[in-house]
Amino acid sequence: MTRKIKNKGEVLAWSMYDFANQPFSTLVVTFIYGTFFTTVISENEIIGTKQWSYAVSFSAIVVAILSPLMGALADRGGYRKLFLIFFTYATIIFTILLYFVLPGQVWQSLLCFSIANICFEMGGVFCNAYLPDISHSKNIGRISGYGWSLGYVGGLLSLALALFLLVNTENPIFNFGKNELSNYENIRATNLLVAVWFLIFSIPTFVLVKDRKPDTKSLLKNAKYTFKDYRKTAKEIRKYPQIIRFLLARLVYNDGLVTIFAFGGIYAAGALKFNFNEIMFLGIVLNVMAGLGSFLMGFLDDKVGGKKTIEVSLFGLSLAVFFAIIAPDLRGFLQYLLGGNIVPSYINSKNIFWFSAILIGIFSGPNQASSRSLMGRFTPEDKKNEFFGFYAFSGKATAFIGPILFGLLTVFFNSQRVGISVVFLFLLIGFLILRSVEEDKGMEQGGYYNNN
Repeated sequence: MTRKIKNKGEVLAWSMYDFANQPFSTLVVTFIYGTFFTTVISENEIIGTKQWSYAVSFSAIVVAILSPLMGALADRGGYRKLFLIFFTYATIIFTILLYFVLPGQVWQSLLCFSIANICFEMGGVFCNAYLPDISHSKNIGRISGYGWSLGYVGGLLSLALALFLLVNTENPIFNFGKNELSNYENIRATNLLVAVWFLIFSIPTFVLVKDRKPDTKSLLKNAKYTFKDYRKTAKEIRKYPQIIRFLLARLVYNDGLVTIFAFGGIYAAGALKFNFNEIMFLGIVLNVMAGLGSFLMGFLDDKVGGKKTIEVSLFGLSLAVFFAIIAPDLRGFLQYLLGGNIVPSYINSKNIFWFSAILIGIFSGPNQASSRSLMGRFTPEDKKNEFFGFYAFSGKATAFIGPILFGLLTVFFNSQRVGISVVFLFLLIGFLILRSVEEDKGMEQGGYYNNN
């Protein structure tokens, strides 16, 4: 029997952080600024793809190093909300600075983006750590799904505002210029939209989500003991073999997701010649599908478990990537099979990619939501921040490999299609490792049945 959610206000306030931060991922990383960097700021799309891949990879390495240690420090001193606020405002500041970077200023752009992206990911570490506090074993999947679905609503609304107020309009708001003479102020101004959005909509989380009181020791004293705690937890986590297996699987399949999010818009612009308006509409469709997928499959998560939900999502994502890879050639291949007969006009590379994007939207949200809920089910009560630090580590420890391979293969073969093919491999390997995880044993080992 599914329990009702009693603390609805706090759940909503916690979910608002996903609503607040998703525009950064949607507009800056995936659909607008990343594409703007490779097509306008950098020398050309191929070189820009390689440079962007280095920035994403660098961010992943830094987060992989910081997240377990910062999580341990938050556990010891009760600094979870303090760190959440700090990294949020740091993300906002460096996102604003992206507006001032002009075409040709490659390294200024990469520096501001890398710092903003690191702080964005670190904020997510401490937001995720609240999940076990506001849920129980019967609704953790739903609540995690609520957060992701509300996040995609935020991404959708911010995309719509960017499209109609800044990008696809003859008169952008506040008279931002939209041509080369103005250095494309309207496109750069989407970063200001992201920053203001994050600033406003993160407030409910800061005010309404409860946190325990900080340790009375100073930050420096707590930091001194943090390294001891971290080493201890690194040993303790070995006692939880299901967590180890799950984090290993996520280490791999999340690499594929990181690459999709970092290069989805870039791939659409480069390999399929999408313009900015088409990329914006692509983002809207993807966010609608992702929001629906996160919400609906959150119920599936609570019904059949996080592991099975993740497996379903990985199968769907693999299928989507396969269609994205073959999109440019499928029409010609079908004509060959049909002996030169006419293939319907609606079967073309862009429409096939649209279908791929819809699948990515439907299954990417549930993958992330169920991964977070499964970690919450496995996590011991007294190690939330610290273990979610390892969760973030598993998402970033090798997350530089996918983007780097994408960039290197794109340059070596002069083809983004070859680069994107590495995603399929990561998803497949992650799926195979996940098969070894036993969810019931993981929940039992983490004491979740006792606490709920």
